[in-house]
Amino acid sequence: MKQQVMVLYLNTSGLDSDVLAWSFYDGTGKTDPTTGDSDLPPYDSGVEALQDGWRLFQASQLIPPYPGHEYDTSFLKHEFWFEKIE
Repeated sequence: MKQQVMVLYLNTSGLDSDVLAWSFYDGTGKTDPTTGDSDLPPYDSGVEALQDGWRLFQASQLIPPYPGHEYDTSFLKHEFWFEKIE
């Protein structure tokens, strides 16, 4: 059994929100994904990934911005990690 890992960065903290960015890592060796190899996300939302059999195992903490820093750019904070075992 080998693990596939997918990270979806969503527009909001809700699993039903739109995917803005993603990463995919394939421990099975069947594919060799790389950054920027697709213009379309693998799923439109985190819920679609769950419906396709991906298991959610981590979500980012919801941390409010510090006063005066509401519009600073930084990391993508709505990050969800999924896995499939094959």
